[in-house]
Amino acid sequence: MKNTVLITGASRGIGKATAEKFAREGYNVIINYYKSKDKAIDLLERLLSSGTNAIAIQADVSNRKQVEKMFEEAYEKFGKIDVLVNNAGIADMTLFTDITEEQWKRIFDVNVNGMFNCCQCVLPRMISEKSGRIINIASIWGLVGASCEAHYSATKGAIISFTKALAKELGPSNILVNAVAPGAVDTDMIANVSGEVLEEIRYETPLEVIAKPEEIADIIYILSREETKLITGQVINPSGGFVIV
Repeated sequence: MKNTVLITGASRGIGKATAEKFAREGYNVIINYYKSKDKAIDLLERLLSSGTNAIAIQADVSNRKQVEKMFEEAYEKFGKIDVLVNNAGIADMTLFTDITEEQWKRIFDVNVNGMFNCCQCVLPRMISEKSGRIINIASIWGLVGASCEAHYSATKGAIISFTKALAKELGPSNILVNAVAPGAVDTDMIANVSGEVLEEIRYETPLEVIAKPEEIADIIYILSREETKLITGQVINPSGGFVIV
């Protein structure tokens, strides 16, 4: 039986590249999306045409009922989920003194509560089967913080701490939990960043690169492989050396 991966926020960026990577590796792929239906369906059609078993499910990960329904549909289709990639997230740049209560709540609802919802829905079966991989997408700003992104940094720091704690709790059940904390990645999240600022980031990065989504997807996939069965509770930092901790 083929392994199955569920990727949240999979219609674009890192999520899309991750869906494509797992598809190439022979996985059944569950594409979660919220608003980007056209992009999700386009990805689904391309995966299906390549011979991949895949479905696309709309759900706001911050909504518990929608998440529960998504997992019900996923299990009905494939019977199991071997890998959960908690990728769905939102970002925002705002001076801390200007952050509204609504902004603070929404970014935590999606980035942190969304991960919580998905983990709680997938874990009963993973624990029963004593097998599974959970990979949470964090950020370098969860490691070192970013000016004008206190709320975003706080959510990514929460993801990192959650990952470490859950890995300890689930180790006896043979479930591995890790986080990937990228630096700058060429996705929609940096689309509004000026070329001048991106060049500064590139200059300050020892490897002098802006990562491609496919490169982050490769790392996510590596964490799902049998060869990494001793790696859990870790934060992989593919930032080209921009942050070294």
